[in-house]
Amino acid sequence: MIERLKDLVAPFWPKLRLRTILFAVLVFAAAMPAIGAIALRVYENTLVRQTEAELVAQGAALTALAATSWPGAPPSPPRPEDPPESYFRPEGTTIDLSRDPVLPERPELPAATRPAASEAAGVMAAIDPVIERTTRTTLASAVVLDARGVDRDGEDYSGLPEVAAALAGRPRTVLRVNGDYRPRYRFEWLSKASGIRLHHARPILVEGQVKGVVLLSRSPRALFRGLYEDRGKFALAAVVILGVVFLMAGLISRGVTRPIETLSAASRRVAEGGGAVPRTPRTSAVEIRELYADFRAMAARIERRSGYLRDFAAAVSHEFKTPLAGITGAVELLQDHFETMSPDERRRFLDNIAGDAERLSQLVTRLLDLARADMASPEAGVATGLAEPVRRAVDGQSRSGFAVAADIPPDLPFVAVPAATLESVLTILLQNARQAGARHATVTATPVDGAVEITVADDGPGVPLADRERLFEPFFTSRRATGGTGLGLPIARSLLAASHASLDLDDGGEGGGALFRMTLPRAD
Repeated sequence: MIERLKDLVAPFWPKLRLRTILFAVLVFAAAMPAIGAIALRVYENTLVRQTEAELVAQGAALTALAATSWPGAPPSPPRPEDPPESYFRPEGTTIDLSRDPVLPERPELPAATRPAASEAAGVMAAIDPVIERTTRTTLASAVVLDARGVDRDGEDYSGLPEVAAALAGRPRTVLRVNGDYRPRYRFEWLSKASGIRLHHARPILVEGQVKGVVLLSRSPRALFRGLYEDRGKFALAAVVILGVVFLMAGLISRGVTRPIETLSAASRRVAEGGGAVPRTPRTSAVEIRELYADFRAMAARIERRSGYLRDFAAAVSHEFKTPLAGITGAVELLQDHFETMSPDERRRFLDNIAGDAERLSQLVTRLLDLARADMASPEAGVATGLAEPVRRAVDGQSRSGFAVAADIPPDLPFVAVPAATLESVLTILLQNARQAGARHATVTATPVDGAVEITVADDGPGVPLADRERLFEPFFTSRRATGGTGLGLPIARSLLAASHASLDLDDGGEGGGALFRMTLPRAD
């Protein structure tokens, strides 16, 4: 079931780079404390503003009640049937915990020089029961002041900035230290709002004139009661955060750790000579996928190289064993019967030894050439014209009974293959054509897209179909009896491969003879 789910999700899994995964994890880890602090502060500021909004609403109700109860106040006009938009004047909150200063606790208030105005005192006494009842529900204290900022107890509030603003006709809210604050809830120390109190002063307006002020105050410490009530939401947030952390861990595991561990185990198996390269995980990082592809290519090359070395060792052993056996046999016969042999017999056995020694010397030379060709690397900045190396190869192989013609256009582009490599490969191909019995060969060069093709065609017997697949294998030859080593074509292909060129056998040459095609990259 899990594997089926993985297969369903895998095609939609994004291709993430390793640096992207690590960057996302590090950024998330670094942002965790900031995210938590910001979330708490935003939530806290929202609840403080909610407290201010409640004070504004309560103050608006009390000032409206006081204004309508003020002696001599005209009756409130009825609400229009179709009130204009300006009729409604909603009042927003102004407090911001991160911006507004927290003022000291309300100071001791001085006694007023005169008691509160009589008309204000009457209003205070009239709405006092209303204030008492609302306080029992809202927990907000409220004081009614006259136009000079004096309450009915004779205390002067006019020196407070919030009251001064209200006396000037503007409502204002300030933050003050709460001197009566005592922690009640666990972790309450984390809150900036726990030890403060909001003070909201609001003017009592009668016909546009300030007749008094309603001053309300309340502590927002109900914040932590709200936090406690929202503990389920915070628990959910914690679960979400942990889930994201586990998701990131799983992302790293599936994208980096597990694929590397799997590839490490596969490398040990390949090193021991067994095991297959695992399938590239679709959920791994881009770099890991590229690593799998490179490892698969490396394993395939190692397998090919191992097979090549096994076949090479067997072929070398076979190729050396035959002339060595001939030399050993001839030496033993000479040692046992030298005195009884005629001069012609001695000469024949010595010629056999010389021939086998010559074959061994030729094998060693060819093997060294093949090793150098296999280890050759491309030369940077090579730009070779074809006319000169082709001419030297043609002149070197043309002789009586074997004619070689060349068709090299003068405007051919340069190729990124050394001249010595081109001459060596052409020499090998022309030698093979002559030794196979061809009497005529043609070297032709033509430009193609991004490359130049050289074909070597002869009028010889051609290559039998049964030999075509093995033609470029080391030591494969149909002319072993006449001294062939089977290393010429492998050397030619390896020399060209070192310069990113290729050599292949085509369908046929002149009159059904052999046709070899070289594809050479153009020089930059």
